[in-house]
Amino acid sequence: MAADMLVKLYELQADPALEQRMATQGVTIRRALVPELSGIAAWIEPRFGAGWASEATAAIMRQPVTCWIAHEGETLLGFACHEATMKGFFGPTGVDEAARGRGIGHALLIRTLLDMRDQGYGYAIIGGAGPIGFYEKSVGAIAIPGSSPGIYKHMLPLAAPSGMGD
Repeated sequence: MAADMLVKLYELQADPALEQRMATQGVTIRRALVPELSGIAAWIEPRFGAGWASEATAAIMRQPVTCWIAHEGETLLGFACHEATMKGFFGPTGVDEAARGRGIGHALLIRTLLDMRDQGYGYAIIGGAGPIGFYEKSVGAIAIPGSSPGIYKHMLPLAAPSGMGD
């Protein structure tokens, strides 16, 4: 498991050029709606696993919803959440493999972190940050020493449910 990272939200600014890039590509970044829950979770699970689908479910069930999605027309391209497993934590986040390289992950990251800032957080923790270089470059995140394996240390292994009567 990768280290957690820390981001200063009080210095974070919107990126109008990135927002324009998304608009030009026809990509909408917006807060998920609760009625979209089952469809979003069904999209996440085969791409990123049951754990992330569970975390996104928790974020969508919050009020206000803390899951943001990127879509092109009716095609879901990616998602980013905060407040899913722990307060003050960003993640999980993911972009469909076919849509990577278009700036969608960066746009979701900025939009979600700005939402955290707007809700009163001065800092965000990126739990078990995978692409450390991406977070360093995109938002100036820094690794938190001694934070691996972090909050997921004693998590039970995820398994598919077995049939009834097993």
